[in-house]
Amino acid sequence: MCGRFTLNQSAESLSKAFNLLQVPDLAAQYNIAPTQMVPTVLHQASKEQYEFQQLRWGLIPSWAKDAKMGVKLINARAETVSEKPAFRAAFKRRRCLVIADGFYEWQKLQNKKQPFYFRLQDEKPFGFAGLWDVWHSPEGEEIASCTIITTTANELLAPIHERMPVILAPEDYDLWLDTQVQAPEKLQPLLDPYPAEAMTAYPVANLVNKPQHNSPECIMPLSEENGLPNQLN
Repeated sequence: MCGRFTLNQSAESLSKAFNLLQVPDLAAQYNIAPTQMVPTVLHQASKEQYEFQQLRWGLIPSWAKDAKMGVKLINARAETVSEKPAFRAAFKRRRCLVIADGFYEWQKLQNKKQPFYFRLQDEKPFGFAGLWDVWHSPEGEEIASCTIITTTANELLAPIHERMPVILAPEDYDLWLDTQVQAPEKLQPLLDPYPAEAMTAYPVANLVNKPQHNSPECIMPLSEENGLPNQLN
């Protein structure tokens, strides 16, 4: 699964990476957690240009009875995303990029779980494959929310966790965001694991276990003195 990620990039960097005309200055986020607002890129059918939008992490389908459903839908499995009732409509018409520059996964050890931080070798921002929807409460409240699609782990992640978030290659952004493309057979090939050789990872402190910890210390590597290697690759 993907339960935490980071984003510490300038507005200029994000505008260039995702072909956006307007990107607000964002505070550095070192421990983004479910139910928080997350930065995304959308391409709505009525608009020509991609747009930046903050969405709540945890998809609430438009037909949900209440917002609590979103807590359970922070991730969607690539293998079944086109079929599951909660995701299949969004998979056809409401796909997005969830902007990040790193993420965390936890390795199960004998008596604890060790967090690891993963990012690209070049440290550039990237887009998770995401879906979005808009839900209206009985009281008239409107919530726009999203989920992150996961796939099987690549060779770098496999020793840590069996799943990983889908990271899309920049050349695939246009196809993923194209609202005219709805056939699963055209989209499914984009949901493969990201190449392990383009990524790096290292163990970090347990600070990230609590969402209230949001500081650069969350992504600082543990040293060999702590009994763990500095990085996997």
